[in-house]
Amino acid sequence: MKSLKSFWMSILDAIAVLGIIAAANTYLLLYTGLFGGMNTIFDGWLILIVMLISPSRLYPPVFGKRIKTLRNGLNLLVLFCISCFMLILLNLFMWTGQTPLPSLIDLPAFWLLNTLITLAVMTVLFFAGMVRVYITSEQLALKWRILGLACGFIPVLNLILLAKIISIVSAEVDFENARQIVDALRKDMAVCKTRYPILLVHGVFFRDFKYFNYWGRIPKALEDNGATIYYGEHQSAASVAECGQELADRIEKLVRETGCEKINVIAHSKGGLDMRYAISKCGADKYVASLTTINTPHRGCEFADYLLNKIPEKEQLLIAQKYNSAFKSLGDEHPDFLKAVGDLTHSACEKFNEDVKDIGTIIYRSVGSRLSRGRGGRFPLNMSYLLVKYFDGENDGLVGKESFEWGRDFKYLTVSGDRGISHGDMIDLNRENIPEFDVREFYIKLVNELKNMNL
Repeated sequence: MKSLKSFWMSILDAIAVLGIIAAANTYLLLYTGLFGGMNTIFDGWLILIVMLISPSRLYPPVFGKRIKTLRNGLNLLVLFCISCFMLILLNLFMWTGQTPLPSLIDLPAFWLLNTLITLAVMTVLFFAGMVRVYITSEQLALKWRILGLACGFIPVLNLILLAKIISIVSAEVDFENARQIVDALRKDMAVCKTRYPILLVHGVFFRDFKYFNYWGRIPKALEDNGATIYYGEHQSAASVAECGQELADRIEKLVRETGCEKINVIAHSKGGLDMRYAISKCGADKYVASLTTINTPHRGCEFADYLLNKIPEKEQLLIAQKYNSAFKSLGDEHPDFLKAVGDLTHSACEKFNEDVKDIGTIIYRSVGSRLSRGRGGRFPLNMSYLLVKYFDGENDGLVGKESFEWGRDFKYLTVSGDRGISHGDMIDLNRENIPEFDVREFYIKLVNELKNMNL
């Protein structure tokens, strides 16, 4: 059945390409009267118009408006490439006298007009595809967009870039469509509908902005599978003690307003330390069912000790002043850059762990990841990777492996090859589809485990 479907898709593709060729050679058909003359011209343009308006008629369905538009753009680009190849062959045959057409070498006006028509048709087809792809693709990095624009009129190089763009977008369409099919099949199962809602707690140097989610595509994936999501809404940079108190107050308010009794917390980076403090020192223990820390430096970062000892105090104060001023304007009440960084040092975390004890009624879990090489991470983690490796060994670009583990269940993640999984990848910061690691599916399974524990 599948092979028969593929066969008919190939036939439709071939018809579409022939339509483009007919449309691009309107003048040729009019001049020679071959293949039915005006009827062929009309049919060619009709096929092209149908393709531009709704190329999804030629291909199997996909889920979601964005993916449909992206897939349609991809289809147009593929058809553009096939049509270009066929047009080149056709013109080579004509120039070498391998067709029954009259000799056209002595008709420059004919060639000029036919070339202009061909360029017009192919340009419409190309830009119809590229505009769709540029607007809707989430995986086409900025560099490929810029290179595509800059090299669009450079022969050979533009074809190489087009092939790269098609490859990236094709992988994105397949990946996202497969995800949406899985979500559709299990929608009624509500695999993330936990007994208690989920509180997502961000790390240092960020806030819970309304229009730019710290957790990328993760919250929507969880909600689509039944989860109820809230956010910590604490300051971006302050001491662990201050952030911990903010989070404790936030949790108490949520429990009181929603009547949910308790909260399952998933905290990233410094947010894990903030939550441990909130539970142990600020009375949040009676409202928290579980704490899952993601890439949290439970034993600190030795490279942070090194930097604070090496950077002159004057420069530290200058950086802190600029940061505090900027984030105060964004909503932080009392931002304190230096206290936030100071609480992440190895020496500070040693004292923290002696003083802040786990509460026996709460389930503690932890997750960590490994970046294989510096270039596998995005800026600035690609820059910090080697420094962290020197002081802390195997790391995610910011936190060493030995610092991640906390609680009864520890998951350590990576992928094969040179890339690995970075500190930012673990919260889908760059919205990037990573081969062998679907971050949204990972969180769905993580929350499903809480559901299976009746939490």
